[in-house]
Amino acid sequence: MRLGRRALLAWLGSAALPAAALEPLLARTAPAGIDPKRYLVSEKLDGVRALWDGTTLRFRSGRVIAAPAWFLAALPRTPLDGELWISRRSFDVLSAAVRRAEPVDAEWRRITYRVFELPAGDGTFEQRADKIKSLANDIVVPVEQQRLKSNAELRAKLKQVVDAGGEGLMLHRADAPLASGRSDLLLKLKPHADAEAVVIGHEPGKGRLAGQLGALDLQTPEGVRFKLGTGFTDAQRRDPPAIGATVTYRYRDLTPSGKPRFASFLRVAETF
Repeated sequence: MRLGRRALLAWLGSAALPAAALEPLLARTAPAGIDPKRYLVSEKLDGVRALWDGTTLRFRSGRVIAAPAWFLAALPRTPLDGELWISRRSFDVLSAAVRRAEPVDAEWRRITYRVFELPAGDGTFEQRADKIKSLANDIVVPVEQQRLKSNAELRAKLKQVVDAGGEGLMLHRADAPLASGRSDLLLKLKPHADAEAVVIGHEPGKGRLAGQLGALDLQTPEGVRFKLGTGFTDAQRRDPPAIGATVTYRYRDLTPSGKPRFASFLRVAETF
C-alpha cells in the first residue's frame, strides 16, 4: 500500500516533512553501459526503508516503526532517509524485528540506520551526502558514497559487492537537487532485474508438492498476469504469501508481451 500525499500528511501530523519527502526518491534501472562519472555510487543495502521526520520513525507507507526509546534518542532532530540494516543476507531477521508491535532490545542492538538522504536538506546530493557525515554516531551510519571513473570500474565494484553477499549498487546523480518519486536521478545496478507484483491466486502443487503451493498467480502494476513457481522454500510453500500481498521476484528479461523470463520468487515486498 502506498499512501497518497494527503493521507501521508495525516500520518505525519504537525511534524510533517517537506513535500519532497512525502514520496521518497525511487530508483530506475541503470543501463548496462552507463558512465558513472556524474554519479556517487554506493552499495544497494538489503534493508528496510525508514523515514525519520525529527520526532518519529516511519516505514515508507507512513506507518510508525516501534523502535526502542534509546534507538530513537540517538537520532538527530534533522529529518533523515535511509535503511534500517543489520548485515548482508539478514533481511528476514531484520524484517521480523522492525515489524514487531513491541520492540525487542536484543534484536534492535544489532540494527543501525544507514542514512543516504536529508529530506529537508538543500544543495546538491553530493553536498547533502557530505552533511550526513556530521550526524554519524553508533546508530546513524552514513552510507558510503564514492566516485568511479569508468563503466569497467563500476562493473568491478558490482562484482566485488555481489561476491561478498551484497545486492548490487545505487548510482545517485551527484548534482541532483532534492527530488521524489521514480526518477533517473537515482539508478540501481544489479546482476539480475527485480520487480514487484500482486498475488491474485494460488496454484496447488502436484506430486511432491501436493497439498502445498505449486505457483503464485501474479499481476504486475502494468496489468500483466503470470505464474511464479520457483524460488520458494518448503516453509513458504506450506504458508504462501496471501492473496493481495505484494511480492518481489527476480527475472532475466521480458517477453514481447511483457511477461518476465526465468522469474524466481525473492521475498514478500516491503509494504509495512
